[in-house]
Amino acid sequence: MKICYFDAFSGIAGDMTVGALIDAGAAFEPLAGALDSLGMGAAFRIEKVKRGGIAATRFVVEGGEQRAHRHLPHILRMIDAGALPDQVKENATAIFRKLGEAEARVHGVPVEKVHFHEVGAVDSIADIAGAAMGLFLLGVDQVHASPVNVGGGAVTTEHGLLPVPAPATVALLEGRPVFSRGPQTELTTPTGAAILATLAVSFGPLPPMRISGAGFGAGTKEFKDQANVLRVILGEASGAAEAVSVAVLEANIDDSTPETLGYAMERLLEAGALDVTLTPVHMKKNRPGVMLTVLARPEDRERLAALVFAETSTLGLRIHMAERRVEARSVVEVETRFGKLRVKVSASGAFAPEYEDCRKLARESGAPLREIMNEAGLAYLRNSR
Repeated sequence: MKICYFDAFSGIAGDMTVGALIDAGAAFEPLAGALDSLGMGAAFRIEKVKRGGIAATRFVVEGGEQRAHRHLPHILRMIDAGALPDQVKENATAIFRKLGEAEARVHGVPVEKVHFHEVGAVDSIADIAGAAMGLFLLGVDQVHASPVNVGGGAVTTEHGLLPVPAPATVALLEGRPVFSRGPQTELTTPTGAAILATLAVSFGPLPPMRISGAGFGAGTKEFKDQANVLRVILGEASGAAEAVSVAVLEANIDDSTPETLGYAMERLLEAGALDVTLTPVHMKKNRPGVMLTVLARPEDRERLAALVFAETSTLGLRIHMAERRVEARSVVEVETRFGKLRVKVSASGAFAPEYEDCRKLARESGAPLREIMNEAGLAYLRNSR
């Protein structure tokens, strides 16, 4: 499976997306030819520029009816009539529908009645159709994205001065991770947000992959302290089942009883912690203590932090983000003389009997736990030959 990862550390716009995909290897001539077939009367070109010392490709749209106000049905008919591959038509249509729904929600009108204003202009149609075509030319099967830098400040639109991120951008990125860093200007446009909201299957760290290439798409502006580029990274999926951000909660504790700490561990695991450990440490004033470490999903961080404060004597927590990767695994069932039990098998071939199954059979049979675990391992090896 070929993956395209959008690294929106400096935001994302439609022209940056097309430029990045071309920079990563999407052929410009067939892409421009596909856009010509939409009959917009515009010309398309690319130029090599530098943003913050990084060489990048800028995608430029010239001419056409830039100020035309189009409704969604008109734009969808243009896409359907174009000489575009079916997958490109499908993706471009889905992006425009997503964008139309967001605009309709913001303005309180039916989606069919939305005037697309800037979004209906030639450059935005070219950006969305061009992005879909670029992904097709690169043979991308799946899109992933980083958390999105939306920028800050305010932006001037046909509706007047609006805060950044623009209302449509907020609607499109609802439920996705965003942040604001760098220049106080619009870094993520509704068009760029719509592309990610429609096509990205996940938002987070770089997924497990074997990198095969990358590209940089240039934004129009040049910033003093930040490269105004969108990076795309291409690669083949490497087989790891999980690559996610986790919150690590830590506290050094020297005045809680073992019973209290054991109960806190139970409560944290029951509440959804991915893992909880207690590590002996030697603390200030020569006091022996423990370091409580909790791995949590980012969305569970505050809830589990509150539970740590409630169930232990600590007055402070250290919280930082880390990346968690777990190898792909499967579960097979084996038959032993003690009964059936499950064995976990990793993509690399490593295996381990399921502890709870072995424990249950040990209690039922009276046999030693290690004997049942050994029997399970032998049964798996016999079946896997």
